[in-house]
Amino acid sequence: MVRVLVVDDDTTVADVVVAYLQRAGMTAEHAADGSTALAAASSRPPDAVVLDLMLPGLDGLEVCRHLRADRPGLPVVMLTARGEEDDRIAGLETGADDYVTKPFSPRELTLRVQSVLRRAGAVAAGLSPTGPGTTPAPSSGLLRDGDLTLDGAAHRVLRDGAELALTAREFDLLAWFLARPGQVHDRESLLREVWGWEYGDRSTVTVHVRRLREKVEADPSRPVRLVTVFGVGYRWDSGGTEGSGSPR
Repeated sequence: MVRVLVVDDDTTVADVVVAYLQRAGMTAEHAADGSTALAAASSRPPDAVVLDLMLPGLDGLEVCRHLRADRPGLPVVMLTARGEEDDRIAGLETGADDYVTKPFSPRELTLRVQSVLRRAGAVAAGLSPTGPGTTPAPSSGLLRDGDLTLDGAAHRVLRDGAELALTAREFDLLAWFLARPGQVHDRESLLREVWGWEYGDRSTVTVHVRRLREKVEADPSRPVRLVTVFGVGYRWDSGGTEGSGSPR
């Protein structure tokens, strides 16, 4: 059964989240602070983490950094009581796969957790394969571009034979682009097709594109694969060799 670690110092919020996750067929464990969460994740590795940004002691960003260092592919959904763009971007840049702003719908949060689990290949019995806020699984075959190989079945990406440490969303995004070389996609369509969101903060896409470039480009400041088409969106240039793309 899928295990989710819920990290929030507000016990009322945590109890509601745990109850909804359990109702969806998952096992949920609560940690009230960052240090307890890291200890729990080390002794009983979860399949996903719901992580509050504002925590006593170690804050959510620092906890996320530690989790990412140990398990780069661990799905993390960040909770924040603040709606400012800087907070959301900080969470995404630290490695969160998704975020939900308080106050939130527990059902929506549950769907977001199911989505990141599904994308990470950690779906267990009892989780619906489709539903709102979810996206189709990437191809189970191989996608290649030069020194990059994406193996959908093994959920891994190799560059020059070395495995890349990608988050679930980064993997999704790369799979989407590799399967559609030469096509331009705006941020709204990427939110819809990759994230499964009918609406959302477009900066989510911007941050993930930037993080992905850091892992697949020789020079992320002059991208040749994942390039920006000014005023439109992003395009994957298969076999690109010239640094003509914009880093934004």
